[in-house]
Amino acid sequence: MTRIKLMLNNKEVIVKMYDNPTSRDFLTLLPLTLKLEDYVGKEKISFLSKKLSTEDATPSSVPSIGDFAYYSPWGNLAIFYKDFGKAENGLIVLGDIESGKEELARMTSDFTVTIEKIN
Repeated sequence: MTRIKLMLNNKEVIVKMYDNPTSRDFLTLLPLTLKLEDYVGKEKISFLSKKLSTEDATPSSVPSIGDFAYYSPWGNLAIFYKDFGKAENGLIVLGDIESGKEELARMTSDFTVTIEKIN
């Protein structure tokens, strides 16, 4: 089981990654530094430098708080910190936040995050 660490403002957010092709493709990009911005007051997003593989992916249309996901139509990372309701097709959940959800929710403006594997 692979975990990643997101560092923001000297705080850690720990994510347990799922074992699927899109998650594995994301892990090849690490370590990574991204600028995250708030989207509709429910998620933090950032566009990746390349589109991830969605082969054999199982899309979800109902994201949950703590989902660490990839929205394939736009090619962006999406980290949900509030209930979203129904999403458009093409959302692939890469993992689940184990700790630090509250840190993401506190961030009200754009911020930089460093992402790296921790095991």
